[in-house]
Amino acid sequence: MIGTPEQDALLRQLRWAVVTTLRADGSPSSSVVFYAVDGDTIIFSTTADRLKARTLARDPRIAVTALDEGPPHRFVTVEGRAVIERDDIVLAHVLVNRAMRRDPAWEPPAGFEERLRRDGRVIIRVYPQRVSGVTARG
Repeated sequence: MIGTPEQDALLRQLRWAVVTTLRADGSPSSSVVFYAVDGDTIIFSTTADRLKARTLARDPRIAVTALDEGPPHRFVTVEGRAVIERDDIVLAHVLVNRAMRRDPAWEPPAGFEERLRRDGRVIIRVYPQRVSGVTARG
């Protein structure tokens, strides 16, 4: 479990998140990602050369805020530590694609693993340390 049952349910329902990492000077850098819940962690895909991967390689602190795409504007923020995974990443990419597409039966096309390698894809796995947010609005 990542947070409370309500937070976990919302994290599994949503698919967009704002990821915030820290630049070398300590200032925040934010970007939007698709994500998936994998056990007690959050995962998302990026390329090794993107700023979020480079900042996390230097400082693994991260905040991930998953949010509604419209009203009632619920959200869950997960603060924690990130690990950059470079090996055995196909299954994690399948999970992210299934969440993004809202299709639990999605299967990767031929050449999927080669494309991940060619594009320099990595998985960022977030290990939660603090969880907060608004899961219901009334």
